[in-house]
Amino acid sequence: MTGYGRGECAQNGFKITVELSSVNRKQSEISLVLPRELEVLEAQVRDVLNKSIARGRLTVRVTLHAANGQTASKVRLNVPLAKAYVKELNRLAKDLKLVGPITLDLLARAPGVFETDNEMADAEDFWPAVETALNKALATLLKMREREGAHLAKDLGNRIEIMRKAAVQIQKRAPEVQKRYREQLIMRIKSAGVEAPGVDDERLLKEVVYFGDRSDISEELTRLQSHFQQFSDCQTSKEPVGRTLDFLAQEMNREINTIGSKANDSLISHAVVTLKAELEKFREQAQNVE
Repeated sequence: MTGYGRGECAQNGFKITVELSSVNRKQSEISLVLPRELEVLEAQVRDVLNKSIARGRLTVRVTLHAANGQTASKVRLNVPLAKAYVKELNRLAKDLKLVGPITLDLLARAPGVFETDNEMADAEDFWPAVETALNKALATLLKMREREGAHLAKDLGNRIEIMRKAAVQIQKRAPEVQKRYREQLIMRIKSAGVEAPGVDDERLLKEVVYFGDRSDISEELTRLQSHFQQFSDCQTSKEPVGRTLDFLAQEMNREINTIGSKANDSLISHAVVTLKAELEKFREQAQNVE
């Protein structure tokens, strides 16, 4: 499901901004971008998100900057570390018999010689501000997803209603199929110049019963109605139902295909086409539901 949320929180002269955006995806995937100073908070951010987001591709961007809009970091020189670098580099040069001065450019590029306030601060100290901004962004995102979910629920309900009506048409038509088969069988016998058997003829009855067994779709219709009811249960559930709807679509497809293969009637076949068309639309929309 799609949505966007943004949240901010200021702390100790710094401002944390969290932006969330989600797009449709069958599985759950979180793409997280954190500033280097806050990378150790990744697991905590993911834990918060996983409690609320069960499906979709979620992009998360966290930024850290000064609350007054100026540069967030003040540069400080770590003199003791620079001296230690010089000492160790001179010893290394002596051991390797290398000639050349230890330049200021070389020291400036050495890790840790220049520090910022961000680097010196403990990332865990920023977690309360990050969590607050994250929850604000998440609340906005979830509201957007809920509005989209309401529209999806309405559309899915309409699809199910059309399929219910088609299933009822099939159920009403099914008893006529066996009767029509008996009449057609008698007509074919007569057209072949053979004396038509009586209504109670044992051979005719066996053939009709055999045909009835092969074309009986009562079990498939019962299971299909059960799947429709399970969708109604999903509509009232407070838990994520996207994967459940995927499963229901798969099972409904199985029953509809069986009905189509057993049906020996043009009206039933027409209703099966309607079922398949609406189920395909249902399946596509269900993949967008969390």
